[in-house]
Amino acid sequence: MASIPSPSRWGIQTTAGGRPVVYGTFNINSVAGNTVTGTINFRGTEIQIHGNWDEGTKQIRMESPYASYSGHLVLFDDPSIRTRHYILSGQLVMKPPSIQAGERGTWIATTDVELTGPPTTSQEMPPVGAFLTSTLLQQGSGR
Repeated sequence: MASIPSPSRWGIQTTAGGRPVVYGTFNINSVAGNTVTGTINFRGTEIQIHGNWDEGTKQIRMESPYASYSGHLVLFDDPSIRTRHYILSGQLVMKPPSIQAGERGTWIATTDVELTGPPTTSQEMPPVGAFLTSTLLQQGSGR
C-alpha cells in the first residue's frame, strides 16, 4: 500500500514564469503500483493527469496536457489536533499548448487526514503554503 492517500483531494498552488500564484484542486484518483491517475482543476475544468509514484524515494512525476510536474512527499503530523498533513511539492515546466510553454515554476499540494496512530517524525517544517492550500481546500469543501 502506498503512503500517498488515494483517492484523495488536495489543494494546490503553482507559480510559473513570474506569474501570480494560481490556486486549484488536485485529485488523486488512484495509485496502483507506481502509476498515479487523477485530475487538476485551476479554472473550473478538470484536466486529466497521469504519472509515476516511487514509494521508496517518495518522488512523484505527473503529466497534464499543459504541464509536467515533479516533486516529493513530506508528512507532518500534528498530534495536538490529531491531523496528518501530506505535502507534495516540487518543480513544474509548462508545455504547449499553454501560452506559458517553456516557463518553469513551483507547485505545492496539501491534504490531510485524521491521525489515527502515533505521530511519525518529520525532518522538515512545512512551508507556509502548505497550510494555506489546506485551509483553502477546507473552505471550498464546506468543512
